Amino acid sequence: MTVPLLAVQRVDKCYPNGTVALDDVRLDIEAGEFISLLGPSGCGKSTLLKMFAGIEAPTHGHLRWWGGSFATVGTPGRRLSFVFQEATLMPWATVADNVRLPLDLAGVPRRQADARACEALEGVGLGKFCNARPRELSGGMQMRASLARALVTEPDLLLLDEPFGALDEFTRNRLDSDLRELWRRRAMTVVFVTHSIQEAVFLSSRVVVMQARPGRVIADVPIHGPASRDDAWRVSAPFIEHTCALSTLISSAHSASQIEQDSEVKS
Repeated sequence: MTVPLLAVQRVDKCYPNGTVALDDVRLDIEAGEFISLLGPSGCGKSTLLKMFAGIEAPTHGHLRWWGGSFATVGTPGRRLSFVFQEATLMPWATVADNVRLPLDLAGVPRRQADARACEALEGVGLGKFCNARPRELSGGMQMRASLARALVTEPDLLLLDEPFGALDEFTRNRLDSDLRELWRRRAMTVVFVTHSIQEAVFLSSRVVVMQARPGRVIADVPIHGPASRDDAWRVSAPFIEHTCALSTLISSAHSASQIEQDSEVKS
């Protein structure tokens, strides 16, 4: 039996103020999948993603990475990178210096690190902006640089926390297309947090739907579509069917959650 790349086993998260962010979350992620965590704001998507990165710890339950503990992450074939909602670039440094940072911290020789940084920037379409400062880039270009910094370590698992949420729709769609193509070329496993149904359908091989707090997995939906996806896929009948089905799921979950909260208040 194949061991999941990432296994979430009955995970709860309760903060000191009593807020229950996650409740009994169970999920297996296989190598090579593109998973979107989809749900309304406050459903614990980002909290769960930070657990995947080892930034947060569960209150109860366990996570397993490649069948082991988080201590196994970072060994050959078990690298992960995280892309935050903001680009978080160092404003005083060049784009190339920002992208090279993880390699510098890992002690990679400068010449080798420079070559890998340039390759990563070429891969996201920023090869001509190595010497630019972040302030000289548009918002979309800054996120490309942030993505290049995550890719420069050649991760096996890439975690992204709504990285394109603040961008205009045209730029967001273009970056979604680029990310999907990078995933196909590099054979990574990707977990992507979003509250956009259309974005989740376009990107994913599976969409994991979460309900509002306390966050629970209410559906795990495979997305059947072409391996290579373009704007034509966004207006195809299967795409529309998937978006409608996911919209119905989320609406039903929101209604059920609201009834549950109302019941708790009355009691």
